[in-house]
Amino acid sequence: MPPTIDLNCDVGESFGAYQLGCDAEILDYVTSANIACGFHAGDPATMRLTVRLALEKGVAIGAHPGLPDLVGFGRRLMKISPQEAQDIVIYQIGALEAFVRAEGGAMRHVKPHGALYNMAAKDSVLAKAIAEAVVRVNPELILVGQSGSRLVEAGKVSGLQTASEVFADRSYEEDGSLTPRDQANSMIADKELAVRQVIGMLQTGTVRSRQGTDITVKAETICIHGDGPHALEFARQIRLALDSVGITVQAIKK
Repeated sequence: MPPTIDLNCDVGESFGAYQLGCDAEILDYVTSANIACGFHAGDPATMRLTVRLALEKGVAIGAHPGLPDLVGFGRRLMKISPQEAQDIVIYQIGALEAFVRAEGGAMRHVKPHGALYNMAAKDSVLAKAIAEAVVRVNPELILVGQSGSRLVEAGKVSGLQTASEVFADRSYEEDGSLTPRDQANSMIADKELAVRQVIGMLQTGTVRSRQGTDITVKAETICIHGDGPHALEFARQIRLALDSVGITVQAIKK
């Protein structure tokens, strides 16, 4: 098993009168925060408060840019051109980075959200556009993408440091993709199952698909979705499990 691993969570996804997740508590257990930038969720006040919380708790900060789909929470497929992808990613990174700088911090990474993330995992052209957007804003940022994805490949080609991501609370298909959310058992609700999946990926470098096949994965960072109903308990139990097997949980080193 690896001596260290990053544990990340999607946070800052409240907006207006709508409160989502329990960010303050989850940030006690994770080492990287992917903060929504206002397109799929989040708003200026939420961005500011979440950045401040992450800095207070010593959690690495990343931009979590999504599709411009507030109603669909950025999880609906949308046909966009490579230039549009660049524009929305640059816009959102810039928005969050302004808050990070205003609070005296520095941004560490970028992880696309939802449908944009899943589309870039398979679409080389879209993946290249996103990677180039990150390079144009700050080539020192780490690009986070699904293990084995086109996004990770594009990041490496663009000269970015990348981080291959696996999921604690999602099931996998035999082609290595995440199970679509509109299908049964796409989300893992049992914390014990989530812990076993995480430890199994770290021990064996594989994850069992819904179809029963073992898929090779590279785990450099583990994701917990902050909007999930069991997110806080998952974060707590996974952190305890990693500690119990001697794995140090820390942000990705640059």
